[in-house]
Amino acid sequence: MTKAHDVLVIGSGAAGLTAALALAEERQVLVLAKGSLTGGSTAWAQGGIAAVLDAGDTFENHIRDTMVAGAGLNDLETVEFVIERAPQSIDRLCELGVPFNRESGDLHLTREGGHSHRRIVHVDDATGWAVQEALLKAAEAHPNITMLPGRSCIDLITGRHGERYSGEGRIWGAYALDEATGKVEKHVARATVLAAGGAGRVYLFSTAPRGATGDGIAMAWRAGCRVSNMEMMQFHPTCLYNLEVKNFLITEAVRGEGGHLLHPETGHRYMVDYDPVRMELAPRDIVARANDDQIKRDGLDYVHLDISHQPPEFVKEHFPTIHEKLAGLGIDMTTDPIPVVPAQHYTCGGVKVSLDARTDLPGLWAAGECTESGLHGANRLASNSLLECFVFGEAAAKDILACWDDLDEPPPIKDWDESRVSDSDEQVVIKQNWTEIRRFMWNYVGIVRTTKRLERAATRIRMLQEEVEDYYGSFVVTTDLIELRNLLQAAELIVRSALERKESRGLHYILDYPETDPAARDTVLVP
Repeated sequence: MTKAHDVLVIGSGAAGLTAALALAEERQVLVLAKGSLTGGSTAWAQGGIAAVLDAGDTFENHIRDTMVAGAGLNDLETVEFVIERAPQSIDRLCELGVPFNRESGDLHLTREGGHSHRRIVHVDDATGWAVQEALLKAAEAHPNITMLPGRSCIDLITGRHGERYSGEGRIWGAYALDEATGKVEKHVARATVLAAGGAGRVYLFSTAPRGATGDGIAMAWRAGCRVSNMEMMQFHPTCLYNLEVKNFLITEAVRGEGGHLLHPETGHRYMVDYDPVRMELAPRDIVARANDDQIKRDGLDYVHLDISHQPPEFVKEHFPTIHEKLAGLGIDMTTDPIPVVPAQHYTCGGVKVSLDARTDLPGLWAAGECTESGLHGANRLASNSLLECFVFGEAAAKDILACWDDLDEPPPIKDWDESRVSDSDEQVVIKQNWTEIRRFMWNYVGIVRTTKRLERAATRIRMLQEEVEDYYGSFVVTTDLIELRNLLQAAELIVRSALERKESRGLHYILDYPETDPAARDTVLVP
């Protein structure tokens, strides 16, 4: 089955829909989403969007904060490119109807860890959902945009998938599983934008949505793209500790508005021992390691995040979603501390892209969490992620439209071949391997690492790869199988990158090499 459009966008989050809306002014665009159209990370973002909008703030301040948080691994040109375009991005979102919080008519700005000024534009504590809703509404109303939910992309289409075989890596779209029918479709296009999100679910504990299995990164790698800095996996310091509710994030803004981290037994405000100047407002890598250290050193299940010293109305007004959620679990954050633990939160590395969102392969652009643009470096500054999606989604669209006349029409592409596979009666294999990967990645490739643990993880990955590839080659594809294959590929890239970095920098803290090298260098893997 062939679906032909001018441009294929893989992913329906902030990056994908931003690109689609800009492209649709001139081209026919198809957007594919795994699961629902709102199932990606964008809708989960609580905090907000960082932008210099206050007269007392400057681009230079935001650039410096981003570079400091990123431990100098950021690309300065990229950082300047993104931050200088932030106010325009906010203007466009206001035009789309995003109901940002306001104070006396002006946008209300909050502050988060690592920021020297108040510069976070937000919609209460549910910014991502409001942004997703506005982008979706605009995309659904646009006559040149078609959106297909329930599509799990399997692989990018290259020259080797043409009816006349070619070894070139030019991208012509993607093969995708229709989750409802179980049939594989080929979606062919002159240009493809990869906006498939991160790889958070490679870890046992993660704030990422269920579908964040590294699909875009794995597909791009298999097609021939370089990936960079995959060892830089960000762990959010404060995920709710609750045995009934998993993966509920307690936004950075709780600390930004005065929340304290306390030892649950002694009540000691321990951040004074790790970062006495910035305390709870230190960058995420520092706070996450502090929380991890307290938990492991004293055998705790969690630490406390306490904002009960603020007036109850202040807390309810600033954090209505979190307050309501916790109240339903018997926790009143206006009077009680919140039990929290660190959890994987963001993939700072990914597919290497240029400032125009181009990847290494002709016909393929990429934006958002599946990429490594140079913005985040060794640690993402809070609320820079949605901003990156808007700026690079726009950049991809602008570049595609500018070079449209130079993009060839797709050649005839082969249909997906299922003639040599059968239905599996051993789904337990997928579940077992999925669980095993996430557990050893958490234990061996977590917040604090050692070379020996990384080597153990690499050994386990090699063993599983043979098993998973054999399974993949024998049975009909399902979403679970596609995700397992991609999850394992992402795990391998993370471990390989971590073994290559012989220093501790930002999110990569390894006991064998505790010092930071004088010169910052990217870890670049070449297929």
